[in-house]
Amino acid sequence: MSQKRYTVACLTGHGIGPEVMAQACRIVDAASRLHGFVVDAQHVPFAANALMRFGHPFPPSSRRAVLEADAVLVPSRAPEILEALESELDLCASVDRVRFPEGSELSLLAPLREDAWRWTFERAFALARESRARVTLAAVDARWEVAAAEVAAHHDGLEVERLALGDAVHQLVFAPGRFDVLVGPPEHARANAEIAACLSRDRVVAWGRLAGEGPGVFGPAHGTAADIAGQDVADPKSMLLAAALMLGEGLGERAAARTVSSAVARAARREWSPSTSGFGDVVLSQLPLALANSEFYPQVAV
Repeated sequence: MSQKRYTVACLTGHGIGPEVMAQACRIVDAASRLHGFVVDAQHVPFAANALMRFGHPFPPSSRRAVLEADAVLVPSRAPEILEALESELDLCASVDRVRFPEGSELSLLAPLREDAWRWTFERAFALARESRARVTLAAVDARWEVAAAEVAAHHDGLEVERLALGDAVHQLVFAPGRFDVLVGPPEHARANAEIAACLSRDRVVAWGRLAGEGPGVFGPAHGTAADIAGQDVADPKSMLLAAALMLGEGLGERAAARTVSSAVARAARREWSPSTSGFGDVVLSQLPLALANSEFYPQVAV
């Protein structure tokens, strides 16, 4: 039987992009081999890199590579990345993931279009089934309550709660770990993710844009950080969480995503060389140890 094969367009860009992307590709390659599939990483010229080579930040060859890929991985949350890609791709929902020091994760989803609410509910409920089986609807308009109820009816065994915006914000500040998957309107999505992540420097955040058809886009919460570029000192944890998010929600390989996320959490608790590549080395060493927990004990924080 032939292995499943995926193509990921890596928009490495500039700043610390090449350094953190290199670690993400190392980890994705190793995790895919552990789980029996293949990821072909195509490094696509983009932004300053493409501008110097082709005279355009998003040349036609890069556009074709992105549209033909199964997922897109980017190294920052720079606005120009989304502006260039959102008009090209069928992006339906945003997802932000926050990983807490104790090992639990929170996924926050919001539709990107008015006609994508039901699609977003479907993805949220499917995601909750693979994690801690809890969905929170925060400040969801009454217009979409019927759609949420209809989707929930097809997902027996999940706990569904509804919160007003103020109650949701209060819980995100004081007890964010109680949430599993939270769905809310797009105007609150970014703020909710920042609230959930802001109270501890040990919380790690990544983001994604999920597509109805074609590739989704995934990346870390940080910017290009040009002031430390080339020094091998950038913290790659957010980029590696983005890679895990891409594996799970972009390629549908959720077991591999759990393995990567667990390996990053294990590595963060160990002594490691204070360098981008040094942390990548530790994560690689933890992948085989994280595999059993990810496959057989997905609810246990490692």
